[in-house]
Formats: sequence, C-alpha cells, structure tokens
Amino acid sequence: MCVFVRTCLAVAFVCSLAGSAYGQGSKSAALTKELTTALDAAKLDAIAAKDPSASDVFVGALYFPGVQLLVVSATYSAPQAMTEQLAKKNYRDVYLDLFSASVAGTKVSVTDLGANGLIAEPERNEPFDTYDAGKPLSFDGNWDQQKISEAEYKKAFAAAEEKYSQMLAALLAHVKKS
Repeated sequence: MCVFVRTCLAVAFVCSLAGSAYGQGSKSAALTKELTTALDAAKLDAIAAKDPSASDVFVGALYFPGVQLLVVSATYSAPQAMTEQLAKKNYRDVYLDLFSASVAGTKVSVTDLGANGLIAEPERNEPFDTYDAGKPLSFDGNWDQQKISEAEYKKAFAAAEEKYSQMLAALLAHVKKS
C-alpha cells in the first residue's frame, strides 16, 4: 500500500509540474508572440544570440511569418567565430552553423509550427510542434505512438517548454538590444 501511495504522489507531482505548461496559454506562447512581433517590426527573418548561461552556447532562429519558427541552441566549438558572425548580424549563417556544425550532443532544436509557442495537444488535424534534445519528440498528443506514458509526455513537454522559453528569451533580449 505504501508503494502505491508513493507512486500516486509521484505521478501527481509530475502532473503538477507539467500542468501550467501543458495548457494552451504557455510561457513560450507569450515569448513567441513578443519575439515574432519584434522580428516583424525589424523586418528580420532570422535572429541569433549568445546564450547568457554559457560562453560557448548560442541560439539561432529562422522565422517564416505566420507559418513557423525554427529555433536551435547548441555549443559551438569556435565561440569567437560565432561571436564575429553575431557582430556582423549574419543570423542565418549562425542558425545554419548551429544546426549543422555544433558540438555533438549539445544541440536542442524546436520546430514551432504556427510560430505560436509550444502546444502539448493541438486540435485535430492541426500541425504539431517538435522538440529534439537528443531524442525527437512530437507534441501531437499521441504519447502511445512515441512509446511513452502520458505522465512522461507531460513531463517532457514541461521540460521542452522551459528550455524553449529560455531560448526565446535570449533571442528576444538580442533583438531588443539591436
């Protein structure tokens, strides 16, 4: 009986962590809206920035208005070269380098279809977001097809939501500074 109670409490805890991010009004939704508005105003279709949490980690994004926001974060083996690209505002090149030439095992990528923040369970027949931090996840509401439990899906969504929000915040800070 004690093991059962502990298991129930653990599941409830995981669900509570994921609960706020699991709904449609996610933190990433607000940050995405703010970032895309700033990109539209600046007439930019790409943006990149240094991640404030580490000297060799960078974030880049490609923006297709009303369609999608592609975001990648990774460690780059030559941070000085990446810093020079940022200074030259070669944001598309930064994105491409991060996506293709980053340090193995450090890349995190998000495909935000609709450029509206991560959505855990889109409406039927609506496009879904993806997140890849070494293991690709599709936020299509079909955890069974991904061979994970609903609790694992919610936990993964909460972690993705947090990381994506951090990536967006770094990009937003840079576009506001520029």
